[in-house]
Amino acid sequence: MKPVSPVITVTLNPALDKTVTVDQFEYGGLNRIKEMRTDAGGKGINVAKVLKLFDIDVNALGFTAGYQGQVICDQLEKLGVHSAMIEAAGETRINLKMVDESTKLTTELNEQGFEVDAPLLEKFRELFKTKAAEASIIVLGGSLPPGTPSDYYRSLIESARALGIKTILDADGEALALGVEASPFAIKPNIHELEALLGERLGSMEEVIRGARILIDRGIEYVLVSMGAEGSLLVNQTEAVRASPFPIVPVSTVGAGDSMVAAMVYSFLEGKSIEETARWTSAAGTITASKPGTQVCTLHEVMESVQMVTLTYY
Repeated sequence: MKPVSPVITVTLNPALDKTVTVDQFEYGGLNRIKEMRTDAGGKGINVAKVLKLFDIDVNALGFTAGYQGQVICDQLEKLGVHSAMIEAAGETRINLKMVDESTKLTTELNEQGFEVDAPLLEKFRELFKTKAAEASIIVLGGSLPPGTPSDYYRSLIESARALGIKTILDADGEALALGVEASPFAIKPNIHELEALLGERLGSMEEVIRGARILIDRGIEYVLVSMGAEGSLLVNQTEAVRASPFPIVPVSTVGAGDSMVAAMVYSFLEGKSIEETARWTSAAGTITASKPGTQVCTLHEVMESVQMVTLTYY
């Protein structure tokens, strides 16, 4: 019996994240950049980077294009993250993240990305099936590149299920709505994505739990709802646990949700309880939000912080 090893992350529309810092943003005026850095980005890639720091074997799949796509591949190699990227025509997008130090706010300007066609999508599907056969958990995250059918995540989730592989979906809009129809093992919407998915406002914690349970009833086993400063809520068939984060000075929320997904993967692999998983996901997102730019939490930092997360049971 071959060993089931890597976690697979799927990033169909990756980005080279360019983070710039200014002292105080002047709207409509001249802004001089104080600091600048570029990082391989996109939800699945961000999850892969955190998992690597958690000492988890991970394989990043997706598309790349052009010079910026090669930069992403080179960065992943330097980080020790295995990748199998299919080359598309055009150029990988740059996502600009502008950090205003005076307000601690991050403004994001995301490009649309390269376009893909049916033959390229079929080529990726075959790669996915080959790699998925050796996976333990598959994370599908982020936007779909132009030219991709909105139900593409759904079809990948169905392919993984046919192989008996668990999937975690972190997307929004129609890609999330259609992906949910395939009943992935877990999803991580933020509160706004959950409200859009259900088509209603969720004003109280009880309403958020009810909304999550609607999705549980559709065959999803875990729903992790991130709620910013209000913490997060983890729901399964029998339990609902709210995690309230420890106080931090928020610096950049970029990658916080991806860190939560990575911590969820880690918790599932380690067989942690729903309470422990709620603590780990909250601690991971909180620590990442306290770091500048696109920097993320480490395993040591999360282990030191999990007991500072406060849990409330419903």
